[in-house]
Amino acid sequence: MKSMLSKEYTEHSIFLELEQYINFYESLSFSVLKWVNVGTKSINYETYLISSLKSTLESIKKLLEFGTINDAYALTRKYYDSIIVHIYTSLYIIEFHSLENFIVDKINNWLQGKEKLPDYKTMNSFIRNNKKIENVNKILFPKNDKNYTNIRQKLNDHTHYNYFKYMMLNDYQINIPRMDALENLNTYLREIFIKHFIWMFIIKDNWLMADDYTDYLEMKMTPPHNSEYWVAPFIQNIFEEIIKKYRPDLATELKQSTLMELK
Repeated sequence: MKSMLSKEYTEHSIFLELEQYINFYESLSFSVLKWVNVGTKSINYETYLISSLKSTLESIKKLLEFGTINDAYALTRKYYDSIIVHIYTSLYIIEFHSLENFIVDKINNWLQGKEKLPDYKTMNSFIRNNKKIENVNKILFPKNDKNYTNIRQKLNDHTHYNYFKYMMLNDYQINIPRMDALENLNTYLREIFIKHFIWMFIIKDNWLMADDYTDYLEMKMTPPHNSEYWVAPFIQNIFEEIIKKYRPDLATELKQSTLMELK
């Protein structure tokens, strides 16, 4: 089975960026263990949700290395849906959790396999209209801008084989143009990652925190002054390499929304 993948394809920047996202989610899945989830009987469910995102991105990378671009597009649609699930469940718990409603049944039942979450449109609408992320949503979705709608439609086109040419992109043994599809996928993955990153840390800016403060406390030592505001290096790195580089407007909004020392 001879591969027709060019050197331009195999050395494309998408592979490096995917590795950055994978490493980020892997580090984050461990980092969030120090924060207990409220509102459900599963105290650390988000660590598993985040590690699942990492695994999906690893699968996308392997599919691209194999040359099955169309399958990678389909999994990117899954990645897109997964971040909607993550942000929806986070915001829903924040909105409905209280001392009187200590367990948020809708999310807890989903975690227990007793109830499905709403459909994509319902979850997306809940996120888009949520007051907690209203300011950042105005930047993500400027009036009459359909960037993310168009991205999802393109991913759907590939997932459902709406055009024969997309099916052709799954055959790595034929010599057809691939670079435009690869470049577009790189852009889509980056846009989805940026949206997830910004939403996630606007909602839970405590997740930005480095381990230094808690490490000192665990060793029964006094933490350095203001160390509770230090940002984890793995978050700072990708903030500079991806968020600030491609969406400085969103980077500024995140920095202004938190007391954490993002640089």
